[in-house]
Amino acid sequence: MRIIGIDPGLAGSGYGVIDEVGGNLKIVEFDEIATSKDCDFPERLRSIYDDFMRALEEWKPDACAIEALYFAKNAKSAFQVGHARGVFILCASLAGLPVYEYTPIQIKKAIVGAGRAEKSQVQYMIKMILNLEEPPKSEHAADALAVAVCHANSARFRSLTGDPRRVFPGAGR
Repeated sequence: MRIIGIDPGLAGSGYGVIDEVGGNLKIVEFDEIATSKDCDFPERLRSIYDDFMRALEEWKPDACAIEALYFAKNAKSAFQVGHARGVFILCASLAGLPVYEYTPIQIKKAIVGAGRAEKSQVQYMIKMILNLEEPPKSEHAADALAVAVCHANSARFRSLTGDPRRVFPGAGR
């Protein structure tokens, strides 16, 4: 199964693609999608759409896992990230992918073993789990890989228990 993980954001987002075969995880690709604050808001959303659709076309994942929106102190920022997150979900849906959602605490717990882990701990564990020479330089890409790994582990659990739960079922291929 090929999984694309998403760390959504407006200024910077990350995606990470992994393959899960027989319980083994292999990194395929990871990158950051950045938008300029000098661009209009709709143009920034369009840029996210274009870049993510290209990634979906190139890497052809079977499932999409995305970090859930958490409440921030700045309501305007939270709404803007929510819009960007919606673009990612829309793209995955248009590609016929089921979309799974995980909270930051679920992701950190799955990767580090502690729901309140620091970003540096997540980056280090992603390096270890995916057998990388060094952690991804981009925090967004590292977080996206963590979402993908979290989903791979959750998918194994669902297959063992027969629980087909999805947050946003895809249209299928």
